[in-house]
Amino acid sequence: MGMAVVTAPRKVVVLGSTGSIGVSTLDLFAQSGAAVEILALTAGRNVERLAQQALLWRPQVAVIEDERLLPQLRGLLDGSGIRAAAGAAAVAEAAAMGADWVMSAIVGAAGLAPTLAAARTGAVIALANKESLVCAGPALLRIAQEAGGSVIPVDSEHSAIFQVLQPACAHRVARLILTASGGPFRTWTKAAMAGATPEQAVAHPNWSMGAKISVDSATMMNKGLEMIEASYLFGTPERQIDVVVHPQSVIHSLVEYSDGSTLAQLGPPDMRSPIACAFAWPDRLPWPATPLNLAAYGQLTFEEPDLDRFPAIAIAREALRLGGGAPAAMNAANEVAVAAFLDRQIGFLDIAGAVATTLERMNGLGEMARGGGDALDDAMMIDVSARRIAVEVVSHIQRSH
Repeated sequence: MGMAVVTAPRKVVVLGSTGSIGVSTLDLFAQSGAAVEILALTAGRNVERLAQQALLWRPQVAVIEDERLLPQLRGLLDGSGIRAAAGAAAVAEAAAMGADWVMSAIVGAAGLAPTLAAARTGAVIALANKESLVCAGPALLRIAQEAGGSVIPVDSEHSAIFQVLQPACAHRVARLILTASGGPFRTWTKAAMAGATPEQAVAHPNWSMGAKISVDSATMMNKGLEMIEASYLFGTPERQIDVVVHPQSVIHSLVEYSDGSTLAQLGPPDMRSPIACAFAWPDRLPWPATPLNLAAYGQLTFEEPDLDRFPAIAIAREALRLGGGAPAAMNAANEVAVAAFLDRQIGFLDIAGAVATTLERMNGLGEMARGGGDALDDAMMIDVSARRIAVEVVSHIQRSH
């Protein structure tokens, strides 16, 4: 008589559980009935949602990054037996608890230390935090490999490439083609874009995302960051990475091989699909996903990105060519510039200008060179100096208006 195979639930940590990707991850687990044991959930400031999630999923620990919110978290979890913790060090500790699978979905440079901490444990890292790749990509991938773990991208574009790039044919890749929705200003004139408000920039046509990522989509800086990530993730030089604007967001990206064959991955715009792929790979996780109805779309369209209206793509290419700390500097400058725009201190078109100026100044000061020290320390040093310079650049732009 055959024994039924009982597989132990996978031990999971969700970093950034209250954000858009974290919420989608937990929703996917609920909808698929995946066998998971949640070790830890971490959040930045959304203490009510974190406590709600913790009471539902019963992790060993719930961590709030903002230490001032610890008393509130303790109160909300009182009597549940779930440990409450706070602070950046506690987030990194949660990342290193020894999970099998870690969702890295903290937005911004704050996601870098916990992602590296998770990589050192040999976990499978589902990577939705752009910054850890942009700022320390080669180091992160090396650390994960040495620990016997892996990094599986969750960004829909990189997930698409990951799914159609056959490892045996990696040396036969002619181009990686990232698709871009074009964002809310795809058809706007440059003059109209100059007057765009934060509200208009955040209204994305296809995806629901946080404010910062939505602005990056509107400037197309997100595609610039994704080009850098793709270069690191798939070992592809900048000249072999292209961007095509595809407003329907059905084709998530393509890989063109040297035999003339181009493979694409398609699906409705729903982040739960790439999360499911990262969770079950190389298997597939059945869940009640919406099937793709191509006839309902009727047509899929494509156009070249306009580099005059969207200079961010060219800025990212330059950062990738400069190498070293340039991508980390670009990312930090962009975070400062986007925050200034959302705060109505600078105009929409000033974002890319501020990033380009910061990169020029950093390069002029010789601040791009990597110190050859610890990956996290190097990235953080560049991050700090780029932010300082970007703040100066932004205040100069503000004064000149």
